[in-house]
Order: sequence, then structure tokens, then C-alpha cells
Amino acid sequence: MKSLKASIERLASSGEVERNPEARQTFLEFRGALTQGKVRAAEKKDGRWVVNAWVKQGILLGFRLGELAEMGNGLSFVDKDTFPPRRFSVADRVRVVPGGSSVREGSYVAPSVICMPPMFINAGAYVDEGTMVDSHALVGSCAQIGKRVHLSAAAQIGGVLEPVNAAPVIIEDDVLVGGNCGVYEGTLVRARAVLGAGTILTRSTPLYDLVRGEVYRASGEKPLEVPENAVVVPGSRAVKKGPDWNLSLYTPVIVKYRDEKTDRGIELEEWLR
Repeated sequence: MKSLKASIERLASSGEVERNPEARQTFLEFRGALTQGKVRAAEKKDGRWVVNAWVKQGILLGFRLGELAEMGNGLSFVDKDTFPPRRFSVADRVRVVPGGSSVREGSYVAPSVICMPPMFINAGAYVDEGTMVDSHALVGSCAQIGKRVHLSAAAQIGGVLEPVNAAPVIIEDDVLVGGNCGVYEGTLVRARAVLGAGTILTRSTPLYDLVRGEVYRASGEKPLEVPENAVVVPGSRAVKKGPDWNLSLYTPVIVKYRDEKTDRGIELEEWLR
């Protein structure tokens, strides 16, 4: 992939690429590698996540090269022709249940993933084996979703394209993201964590750990990180500054760490898959 990386970086820095046939051919090769999972916006190396900025450059290059075109199968879409909707076959081994879901080319969806209608997976996203993307859930651009994750109904996993060196949202293996959760701005959710329904996590949100007596925050290039096995629920904390109005602010709280009781409560029936 070194030659593809070099070509993307060169084209991304060029002033005029819109009418360059070489640029479009290079982008199509790059998009194919994204769709096959051969390149990723971020990947884990020696226990830490590393951002591949050139992959984001390639996605942005596709938007520069794209022209509006009519597309769709049954439904009518008008979008950049460089990012058409993906078409799945039985050979892909991805369950896409009928009902208005959409997956863009340039996203990797592994065999055994289940897509419940309606849901959306954006370009650059990586969704690993055994994951369920439930109804009204969104997987944003470049988001990295691990194995056996459950993105519950209306869960929103934000996309991060710019700046190109910014970490995308990362959900590691065996995480449960409850209904109406929102995970944004490069937040990292470690393996086997549980986000209770309605939990919102952003870069500016402090996370309070009642078990360990700590407060987790994003700092510099370090994202907000949810510890492994943490069980997070929506909470609140009192506003101590300003007028005495008895106000409180939303605060996500770690109330426990995952145990056998938690596992029984969130277990997905294998026959549903």
C-alpha cells in the first residue's frame, strides 16, 4: 500500500485534480481498498490506536473529484458519483434487512454484520465481524467499530474527517452502545464497555468514575477514553459557580465495571444473528 499512500498524498496536495484521469483512477483503487478493509482511517498497533491521515486525505480527494449524479435502486439519490451506495450480495455474508438502510462505497462491512432498517454507514467507516447496527443508528465517516458490538436503536457514532490527523471515534470489541447514545469527536470506548441508553460522550465531556474516584477528560491530542469493562450511564452534577439557581449539568458516570450480572442483562441471542 506504500505506492497507493504516496499517490494519494501527492494528489491531495495538488491544486488541480478535478479533471485529472490519473487522480480518478487512483481514487477508485483507494476506494476499493477501503471497501475491502485493506486500508483503515485508524488501526491498533502495539496496543495503541494510530491515525492514518493519508486515508482521510484520500476520502477528501474523492469529494473533490466527484460530480453530482443520479443514482439509487428503487429510491432516488443525487450525490457525488465517487461515493455511490454499496450493493451487497449473498457472497458478502452481510445481512441487510429490508427497510431503507444505506451503506456508502468506501466503507468496510465485515461478513456476519447485521444491518437493521433504517441505518446508515458512511464512507471510511470500518465495521467488524458480528456487529449489529440497529434501526436508526448512524456510523459516521472513518468511525472504527470492533467485533461483536451492538449499536442499539438510534445510536449515533460521529464521523471525523477534518483535521486529517484527528482521531476518529473508536468503539472496540464487545461494546454495547445503548439506544439514543451519542459518541462524538474522536472518543475512544475500550473493549467490553457498556454505554447505558441516552449516554452522550464528546471531547469536552468529563467522565466521572464513581468506582475508582477518578475523572477522565480529553487533553491535547488525547481523546476522551472510556475504560475497558466500564458501565456508563447518564448522570448530572451540581453547578457550583454563579447564581444559586440549583442548576445541574449533564454528566456521564461510571457506576460499575462489567460483571456476570451485566453480561446476562446485555447478552444477545445468537439465533438473532
